[in-house]
Amino acid sequence: MKNQVVKLLSQALEQLAADDVVPREGVPAPVVERARETRHGDYACNIAMVLAKIARARPRELAEKLVAALPQNQLVEKVEVAGPGFINFYLRRDAYHQLVPQAIEQGYEFGRSGIGQGRRIQVEFVSANPTGPLHVGHGRGAAYGAVVADLLEAVGFSVHREYYVNDAGRQMDILAASVWLRYLELCDQEIVFPSNGYKGDYIWDIAATLHREHGEAYLHPAAELFQDIPVDEPAGGDKERHIDALIARSKLLLGDNRYRYVFELALNVILDDIRDDLELFGVNYEEWYSERSLTESGAVNKAIERLRNLDHVYQKSGALWFRSTAFGDEKDRVVVRENGQHTYFAADIAYHMDKLERGFERVIDVWGADHHGYVPRVKAALQAMGDDPTRLDVLLVQFANLYRGGEKVQMSTRSGSFVTLRELRKEVGRDAARFFYVMRKCEQHLDFDLDLAKSSSSDNPVYYVQYAHARICSVLRQASEKGIGMEPSAGVENLDRLTEEHEQALFTALSRYGELVESSAINKEPHQLCQYLRELANDFHTYYNAHQFLVEDENLRDARIKLVLAVKQVLRNGLNLLGVSAPESM
Repeated sequence: MKNQVVKLLSQALEQLAADDVVPREGVPAPVVERARETRHGDYACNIAMVLAKIARARPRELAEKLVAALPQNQLVEKVEVAGPGFINFYLRRDAYHQLVPQAIEQGYEFGRSGIGQGRRIQVEFVSANPTGPLHVGHGRGAAYGAVVADLLEAVGFSVHREYYVNDAGRQMDILAASVWLRYLELCDQEIVFPSNGYKGDYIWDIAATLHREHGEAYLHPAAELFQDIPVDEPAGGDKERHIDALIARSKLLLGDNRYRYVFELALNVILDDIRDDLELFGVNYEEWYSERSLTESGAVNKAIERLRNLDHVYQKSGALWFRSTAFGDEKDRVVVRENGQHTYFAADIAYHMDKLERGFERVIDVWGADHHGYVPRVKAALQAMGDDPTRLDVLLVQFANLYRGGEKVQMSTRSGSFVTLRELRKEVGRDAARFFYVMRKCEQHLDFDLDLAKSSSSDNPVYYVQYAHARICSVLRQASEKGIGMEPSAGVENLDRLTEEHEQALFTALSRYGELVESSAINKEPHQLCQYLRELANDFHTYYNAHQFLVEDENLRDARIKLVLAVKQVLRNGLNLLGVSAPESM
């Protein structure tokens, strides 16, 4: 509906341009919005006020000329100019009827569009360090990123989903050292475990695998490991120096090959676990991109040399610094440390350079909100290399707080005392987790009520929406049991019988679906779709409670069955885009 109104206005503008009423160039596309009040019609547009200055005309007079130039359309009952120059469109009551057979016939494709025109977009999300299982914080980024990607695909973009595997660097070394220390404990060595090590039960599990498969082949005495190591934080020392020294000693004692084996064992076990978790959560990727591949392929050195050739790096205190303050960052950033090792930031520069070189028109990063300070430096690096930083969108996702029985669940990732995504999925189910994660704006804090997510009540939003779909399926089963034919008549036949207020509300709601999908996709706001589905479900439940569908009047029954079939399809399509099932019974 909305697109047809936009088309009418565009044709009117073309006519006014031909008549030299408005310029032929530089005229923005008309923006059409739903009228906020029904007395102002169905749709409204302020294009006359937008164009008044460049057209050298009074807004209301220009609006009247636009209305006069509008082509005739059978869906439009009347068009009025209101206030200073708003153009209000009133559609015929039966204009919405065509949506019902469209939804039934188009099925899964209903509500999708081609506004993306096949343009390539990369969405990188989750990308958690493979140093432990995914926890509930990662789950929100996973659900949000997956739905944003699916929405963009639904409106015609070519979407490439990617997970950036941080399989290099200090955190991975801490992981490997943590596993080896637990292994030594299984070999009956007395170990004072570092305060900065990874302490979860999963570390014991990996260490047990190493011990089971290799016995004591990796054993070295604890005294040899800890000899002359700087003291840890609990003993008054520096925990960072302590863990770094233990990593260096572990590499020395094990040697390159055996240390690499422990490293790879830990990485692969955790990464496989992450893959499984995400697949079971309905999240899949076109590519798992290795950070190490950037170094091995020379991409990091290429990025640094590119900055060097453009005179955007300099030497200071033995390190190589990127002059990021020249591009709006708060301070310059190290890209190569004093020891010659490149930083995480250098790898990130190379990774984003590679993204753009792969030909994506836009790249979208979904990061945790704690990375907000990282955004300016990445954009600064892209600008310094001559790329357009506006091609990068960074969407920051706030952490999710879990509540059980009204009490906040305390979590600490490093200590291992956190709720994993797998545990959450098993407790509340994939559907509730996916829906709850995206029903708020990503930048808003999310309080996840575990008890509510498990409840079978109208207060539980995902249950409420799914129940609407199940109720429709129940009506269809009842009809079948009564021997009532359920094959709806073709086209809009009999839909003029639907004159009840509840039926008109459903017609209007159906007309909004395609608009909501486009808006949710373009603005990267899945919560819009969640809210729409809740409103559509409410409209249906209200209708269900007020009217009988399987009435004696065959024509009225046919019309009502067609309407609820269309509602059923839209509920199913919307839930599918959220990665949530549409059950036929509950």
